[in-house]
Formats: sequence, C-alpha cells, structure tokens
Amino acid sequence: MITLTRTNSENEDFLSLVKHLDKELAIRDGSDHAFYAQFNKVDHIKYVVIAYENNLAIGCGAIKVYDEKTMEVKRMYVLESFRGLGVASQILSDLETWSKSLGMEYCVLETGLQQPEAIQLYTKNDYKIIPNYGQYQGVSNSVCFQKSLLKPSE
Repeated sequence: MITLTRTNSENEDFLSLVKHLDKELAIRDGSDHAFYAQFNKVDHIKYVVIAYENNLAIGCGAIKVYDEKTMEVKRMYVLESFRGLGVASQILSDLETWSKSLGMEYCVLETGLQQPEAIQLYTKNDYKIIPNYGQYQGVSNSVCFQKSLLKPSE
C-alpha cells in the first residue's frame, strides 16, 4: 500500500530521490542540464510530498510559491520500478490539495520535451500548456503547464 507523507526539503528520503532524479535528467537533458539545474535547487522548499511503499521512499514532488496565487510544482520523480502504477498522479494530487489549502488558485510547472512521460502525466491530470513563463521564456526545449485549483463556479 502506498502512503504519502508531507515534509520539507531537509528530509533525507527526499534528498535521496532528488539525486536519482538529477542523474536521470542529466542524461535526458544532455548539454542543457546545467541550464535547468540552476532552477531546481531544493534549498528551503517547505512543501514536499514523499510516496512510500512498505517504508521505502518510491517517489516525491514539491511545491514552492511562484506568486501570490500560484504554486510551482517541482522535483517530481518516481523510482523506475514503480512507474506506471499511478504514484506520480497521487503525489501531484496531494500537492494540489496542499496548494489549495494554502490559499493558492493555480499550479504551474515546467518540463522538457525530452520527458514525454511527464508531459503525458500532466496532460492526464488536467494541466494545460501555457506560454513558457519566467526563466523558461524563449527556451525551445521547455513546455510549461498550468492548472486551476478552483472549481468552475469559483
């Protein structure tokens, strides 16, 4: 059974999963990795969700404040042997719930064209492609998404 735990970026399991993520991204991003890595520091992230199965950390995700109404989803990762089981969607859903409880109205995120599984995950979870924001403006390998956390009547 998968359980989700809310924590912060000082959690050792989170830091271990991020090391796996960074190794994978270094391969996928190739020469672009250094550019993206500068925006993926985990120092002082207050909002982290870790997925566990039988006390083994199998996936993670984080959110950080982007602006007064928006959280940015960061550091989404699931160990390869646990992919395809819905773990990432569970983590993402909890991050969205947490964001809403903090008074946020939107989640945004960036992923790369070299990560088709991530693009599929976000599309499946009702994220819509938006123009690249912030530091990703003009970056041809980036794809940015946004999701409203409000119900249609809000």
